[in-house]
Amino acid sequence: MASDGERRPITVVTGVIGEDVHITGIRILEHALRNSGVNVVSLGIHNLDSDFINAAIETKADAILISSLAGHAKMLVQNLRNKCIEAGIGNILLYLGGQLVIEKKEWPDVEKMFINMGFSRVYPPFIVPDLPIADLKADLGLGGN
Repeated sequence: MASDGERRPITVVTGVIGEDVHITGIRILEHALRNSGVNVVSLGIHNLDSDFINAAIETKADAILISSLAGHAKMLVQNLRNKCIEAGIGNILLYLGGQLVIEKKEWPDVEKMFINMGFSRVYPPFIVPDLPIADLKADLGLGGN
């Protein structure tokens, strides 16, 4: 926390989980986050859940934003919230977005499944960055600006 009542900049850890090499979407989001004043710690591709947790601890991140487009997110992130709790960052915001499942499911069911796993927000593919940025600021009590 900065002095004189100023809040430190928002810090987020971003990246792609698992063997997924689809990086374009997270790069676009990272660019938009930086342009909105957010400090972005980008892990790139091929990350384990522990990579996100370790980076969040090291940087005192406010949120972890994970991208997955290969459809395997369900098995890659199913214990992430519990692992965050075990690591002492159980209240960190967890956002997940992309093509998250292979099976044919309606989006509300997909979203509910990941919310039940402990994610704060879950996004379908091809959303504009303004939505997660506004959600991030709202979830941190900073309003939408």
